[in-house]
Amino acid sequence: MSYYPLTSIPDYYGIDALLTEEHKLIRQSVRDWVESFVMPQIDQAAQNHTDIPGLMKELGKIGALGPYIPVEYGGSGLDQISYGLIMQELERGDSAVRSAASVQSSLVMFPINEFGSEEQKKKYLPQLAAGEMIGSFGLTEPNHGSDPSSMETYFKDMGDHYLLNGAKMWITNSPVCDIAVVWAKNEEGKVQGLIVERGMEGFTTPETHNKWSLRASKTGELVFNDVKVPKENLLPGVTGLKEPLSCLNSARYGISWGVIGAAIDCYCTAVQYSKERRQFGKPIGAFQLQQKKLAEFLTEITKAQLLCLQLGNLKNDHKASPAQISMAKRNNVKMAIDIARESRQILGGMGIMGEFPMMRHAANLESVITYEGTHDVHLLITGLDITGINAF
Repeated sequence: MSYYPLTSIPDYYGIDALLTEEHKLIRQSVRDWVESFVMPQIDQAAQNHTDIPGLMKELGKIGALGPYIPVEYGGSGLDQISYGLIMQELERGDSAVRSAASVQSSLVMFPINEFGSEEQKKKYLPQLAAGEMIGSFGLTEPNHGSDPSSMETYFKDMGDHYLLNGAKMWITNSPVCDIAVVWAKNEEGKVQGLIVERGMEGFTTPETHNKWSLRASKTGELVFNDVKVPKENLLPGVTGLKEPLSCLNSARYGISWGVIGAAIDCYCTAVQYSKERRQFGKPIGAFQLQQKKLAEFLTEITKAQLLCLQLGNLKNDHKASPAQISMAKRNNVKMAIDIARESRQILGGMGIMGEFPMMRHAANLESVITYEGTHDVHLLITGLDITGINAF
């Protein structure tokens, strides 16, 4: 459990005044759930390399799965700022918790809602929203991470079904998923999406072990060996990479909010510790170097909050560009990982202990800074937007 329960969110620039009462109520309800359900067991889960039992159903109960999905399909019909605030509070608990919700929402429910048939929406979305069904997203491959256009997974039209072959790697929820939204090339070399269900012959999901990061998250592979996929499981609204990349944009947006929560957890712990820990006859918070760290933490968190709030406004108006989302993801993850590392130093040796969140957040963020587009790739996306010249 976090040593210092979080009772408030740093709001140095009065950002709460820009939120609706609904936004604040949603944030508080998720915060309370994280404090009561996640915090008491997250350290043990991370230490033991196990996920939190029943997590997805609990996330479904609090409306954290596909919150922006229309009510008619089991979602809550919330706006994008609400989604961001939910991700922020979940990642304050742990990146693994936010990852589980983010994958389910942005990488599984989002494409089914955007590109699926009416039958697919009715069949899958309500169960996914409730956490009764767990989804995963298959784009990254063993040989192709930042370059999904070179994917090798493919499927053939066999008349009454499709035959799918290939493999995906670094897949959150893979070992426990009931369905996987899989991106593969058709016989013309164009990328399309298929919904693969647990139990289809030739579909296996081996787990990835020995991770130093996201240890409370189930990670694995999706392996397809002559898997017969019914034709009704093809997403009809997809032909090309634009659609799967739009899913990543939704996930990256959620990450940009989520990591603020991890940074806040570290910041609040460091502030409290600096007031209580005494050395040389006074609290360590009285020393200039410690105050410098804390002032910089609050400054960077405030900048990230403002960045996300405006990005959320743009997303609500359907005006947020992929490059804008990349900037927020890159900036905010770097901010959070820097705060996790530096706040650990404020606690000295105690900073490595499980009673405090710094090392766990820092380790998790080593994954977050890589997945959904690496730190360097997002830099080049911004460079392309500035110059018009592709550096890839």
